[in-house]
Amino acid sequence: MTTSLLYPEGFLSPLEIDAAVERALAEDLGRAGDVTSIATIPADTQARAIVVARKAGVIAGLPLVAAALRRLSPDIAITAKARDGDSVATRTELMAIAGDARAVLSAERAALNLLGHLSGIATATAEFVRLTKGTKTRICCTRKTTPGLRSLEKYAVRCGGGFNHRFGLDDAMLIKDNHIAVAGGVRAVLERARASAGHLVKIEIEVDTLDQLKQVLETGLADVVLLDNMDVAAMRAAVTMTAGRAVLEASGGITLDTIAAVAATGVDYASSGWITHSAPSLDVALDIAM
Repeated sequence: MTTSLLYPEGFLSPLEIDAAVERALAEDLGRAGDVTSIATIPADTQARAIVVARKAGVIAGLPLVAAALRRLSPDIAITAKARDGDSVATRTELMAIAGDARAVLSAERAALNLLGHLSGIATATAEFVRLTKGTKTRICCTRKTTPGLRSLEKYAVRCGGGFNHRFGLDDAMLIKDNHIAVAGGVRAVLERARASAGHLVKIEIEVDTLDQLKQVLETGLADVVLLDNMDVAAMRAAVTMTAGRAVLEASGGITLDTIAAVAATGVDYASSGWITHSAPSLDVALDIAM
């Protein structure tokens, strides 16, 4: 079985998988390897195990589990029982494993840490999406991610039915309040941005007030306007004022408790840092089945 069967095609670079797994295993195995397994498990001992979801949720990270196991034992046999993006019930079997016992035990924690964390993000995203059903609002993430895991966490957002904001400072322009202050105002900053932007680069600008939004719309230079920490009434007024002339994104303090009201205003996107920095890990386990 190839690991590509575990996740939607084209969603995640194998280079990102390999890099994350290498870091996680190096952190856990240190300089001497798994001294406990080496001391207690005879070489060439074989084991069978299953990876299970102990709680219901949306799965993300199975390719990393497979990669961690195969990094320590290339011949290990893996049978997929689920794939990333699946919604599963409590006690669902996700993967069956057969092979070198030391490798299984040594890879266990690193693999489960990645799977639980990413599945937690996917599960939280899916709940945001559920609460916006029937509206036009799409859920997206932010750059408030764990250092070194951004691509994986953004992948997990997609597994949960969400969309990605920019991946870094280099793939889109997002003009924030401090940019406006330093550049000398809304029109000045947008004119400079538009003069520099290539034809494939989108320009988004953050506004705090409806007056600022009016200034942005008068320039006609922004593709997207981010409504920063506006209350629901102001968001609703912003949607009416904009009348489709720019894409509107709501951001700031958006959680499961507030997302339904935000989506009801008619904004196009709602971005939440909570999805990646505060979503609880999904409870997953690896059980030996000798």
